[in-house]
Parts: sequence; C-alpha cells; structure tokens
Amino acid sequence: FGSSRFGSGHLGLSARSAWTQPLSNPDLIEHILKMGSVKTFKLKKHLAKKLNMNRPLPQWFRMKTGTKIRYNKFRRHWRRGKIGL
Repeated sequence: FGSSRFGSGHLGLSARSAWTQPLSNPDLIEHILKMGSVKTFKLKKHLAKKLNMNRPLPQWFRMKTGTKIRYNKFRRHWRRGKIGL
C-alpha cells in the first residue's frame, strides 16, 4: 500500500478479479461487510485482517506450548499502535 500506488487508484489486480477471489474466513467477511463504503475492497480486506489479528492467544494454545508463549506480543491499541497504511 504505497502512497503513490494507493493515491492513483491502482489495485494491482483488476476490480473484477478482486471480487471473484474466494474469502475463506467468515470473520473476515463479517468485518468487511460492517465497514464503511468509501474504501477500496483491497483496503477493506487489509483492515479486516488486522482486526482479526488483534486478539489474545487462545487458552488451548497456551496449554499446547506449556505456557512458554503467554501473550500475543503483537497486540495493538487503536490509538497507540498504528497499522502504517
């Protein structure tokens, strides 16, 4: 998402192929559908992925790793840590 590429409206893919690509994650689809409409589809997908990544570790994963990994060190606060689009 370089500023020059994003500003020119170039998606790298044709608009038709971006819509025909299958989205397998239902949470991703839910986040995309709830977003405002004045964004490109590529940007919506990127923001939805960041929303899904911003969550704590599941408890079963802590048990699996023997609590060597205790927390998600990549958690991001909406105001402090920026995505960098």
